[in-house]
Amino acid sequence: MSAVPISRAEPSEEWLLPYRGTVGMACLIVAEAAIFTIFVVAYLYYVGKSLSGPTPKDVLETPILFTICLLSSSVSIHFASKALEQGAMRAFQILWLLTVLLGGLFLFGTGLEWHRLIHEHGLTISTNLFGTTYYSLVGLHAFHVVVGLALMTVVALFAVTGRVSREHSPRIGVLALYWHFVDAVWVVVFTVVYVIGR
Repeated sequence: MSAVPISRAEPSEEWLLPYRGTVGMACLIVAEAAIFTIFVVAYLYYVGKSLSGPTPKDVLETPILFTICLLSSSVSIHFASKALEQGAMRAFQILWLLTVLLGGLFLFGTGLEWHRLIHEHGLTISTNLFGTTYYSLVGLHAFHVVVGLALMTVVALFAVTGRVSREHSPRIGVLALYWHFVDAVWVVVFTVVYVIGR
């Protein structure tokens, strides 16, 4: 009697836990998204209910150039992360610094807009409901941009001094995930404030 060969199942790939930094950032993003949702709903609820001027259509100018800068920074940080994963340190440094520059330009644009609104139109956070909700929502986003820029600047300093290597790519990926979130939130804020709210 001939022996019947026993078929063996192919060994399945070992399942690995996701990087804990990514999980932590994902949890933070969910919590932050909930906070932004509250501010967006409040803005939409109170838009047009100010008893005195100025109103959004009177004073707001669409920040297209600075929006392009911010959205472009999401592209540059993506390719910076990919460059680091591949060990292309020079490309990483250039793209990372470009991301910081683009984010800085966006923040500069926000500052210019606030300066114009305050000094030319007298719109402050206490002027009317529009001022309160506008500065709260846009200010919340600006705060997140500042946090992201501060963290990216620290990474940039480490990068130019040769203290960032390929093994740090998971951590850089976590920071890139945060920056993508900041950019995605701006798309919502931009739509609500400069398109729907006007």
